[in-house]
Amino acid sequence: MYSDIRKNKIKTAFIVSIFILVITLIVYYVCMAFDLGTASIVIALTFSIASAWSSYYYSDKIILSLNRARPATHEENRQLLNILDGLMVSSGLEHKPRLYIVEDSQPNAFATGRNPANAIICVTTGLLDKLDYYELEGVLAHELSHIKNYDIRLSAIVTVMVGLVVMLSDLVSRMLFWGGGRDNDNDSKGNAILMVIGLIAVILAPLFGELMRLAVSRKREYLADATAVEFTRNPDGLISALTKLEADANELKTANNSTAHMYIVNPFKKDKKKKSSSVWSTHPSIEDRIEALRNLK
Repeated sequence: MYSDIRKNKIKTAFIVSIFILVITLIVYYVCMAFDLGTASIVIALTFSIASAWSSYYYSDKIILSLNRARPATHEENRQLLNILDGLMVSSGLEHKPRLYIVEDSQPNAFATGRNPANAIICVTTGLLDKLDYYELEGVLAHELSHIKNYDIRLSAIVTVMVGLVVMLSDLVSRMLFWGGGRDNDNDSKGNAILMVIGLIAVILAPLFGELMRLAVSRKREYLADATAVEFTRNPDGLISALTKLEADANELKTANNSTAHMYIVNPFKKDKKKKSSSVWSTHPSIEDRIEALRNLK
């Protein structure tokens, strides 16, 4: 586990570095297209560093806003809070995550936050309505595992930063389509090279972002499942929960391509027709995860 935590921290630093580089190139290209000259690189670096900082510190708030989540209350969600209190002892986590609720009939859940001290677990009303005590315990333990393994930091940063890269690349693509860029005969050869690199970054950014998001999400689910069983000592609870979540036919209205990889199961039903994992899957198949859990018995 400690090896995976260290790897997640290294991956986070790597992704932030790549993000700053890509954003710098894209913004630099935009500035040069508007003939801002030598100020372009200063503007680009300032924007990329500021966006990386805000993505890191405000990723949880951005993700909660995207999912329209509300805080759980002791009056309405007493059982959920009691389960979390019990799991805090077995998980060994020092800080208790905040619980949020999403009004949606599909049973699902995710965790987010920049570190365990600022973690959030979010569950849908469908999850609360359709799962029993031990199934809810298995799901919460799974999300606590993501928190303890620092998956949440990596996942949140990828969600926000990749989303920004895709948004900027789409904006610049539209500018190119409508002839927003202008040629400048006074540009130096170095500026021309940077502009070419920026254009390449704009073209490849959406694909790069999608592949990075997929690479982050699949393997960590197996580790979170196994760690959840360590917390609960009850693999049957999580197996039963995963089975119910997979069988549910409801669509998750608040899910989108930027946040889909964060959920305990894939929220898009059309993608669940693929029974086996593939390079384009945001999650391992439920069958593979259940088989891995049964092997832990």
